[in-house]
Amino acid sequence: MSEPTRPRAFKSAWFAKAARKAKISDKALCKAIAQVMAGQADDLGGGVYKKRLSNNQYRSIILARAGDFWVYEFLFAKQDIANIEDDDLKRYRTLAKGYGSLTTDQVSELLADCGWIEICKGELETEI
Repeated sequence: MSEPTRPRAFKSAWFAKAARKAKISDKALCKAIAQVMAGQADDLGGGVYKKRLSNNQYRSIILARAGDFWVYEFLFAKQDIANIEDDDLKRYRTLAKGYGSLTTDQVSELLADCGWIEICKGELETEI
């Protein structure tokens, strides 16, 4: 019997730049994804999650494809934005739904075109 596939984690190019500026490491992002998978995040519905990062200074919006992969999409400072607007949430839900229909080849294209950057490489931080 083969070992089950581990979920993959990505960050958008925009998120990568914002995280670098906020000094949030890939290791911290991987640990946070493990926490999201354990239910330690705000589930906003439709495959959209909000997760606190960097000692509660930042919030991230993470989009999920049925547990197959997770994408860090948006980062904001708690001091700058109290919460995302309803219109933004609708757009994130639509985007998450679109991610749900991506094929393996399309994910590979996103990686090759530098639209997404893979983090964790299938080794999600398990110590929470």
